[in-house]
Amino acid sequence: MIKLRVKQHGKKQRRVYRIVAVDVQSRREGKVIKEVGFYNPWNDKTQLDVSAIMALCESGAQLTETVRNILRRAKSFE
Repeated sequence: MIKLRVKQHGKKQRRVYRIVAVDVQSRREGKVIKEVGFYNPWNDKTQLDVSAIMALCESGAQLTETVRNILRRAKSFE
C-alpha cells in the first residue's frame, strides 16, 4: 500500500517538508517512490503537483492526516 506523507528536511527548528509517495512499510525518511510536493511552514509556501497527486489517489494511495490538512490549506485540492 502506498501513502502520501511528509518527509522532513532542513535544520532543527527550521524544518521544511516534502510531500512524497512512500510504501507503508518503509520509514518516514525511507525510500521515496515519487515526490509530489513541497511545504514550507516558515513562509507558508506550498508547491504541489496536483496531477500526480490525483493519479496516485486514483490508483489507491492513501493520504495521511497531515498531508490532507496541507492540501486543504492550499485550496488547490478540493
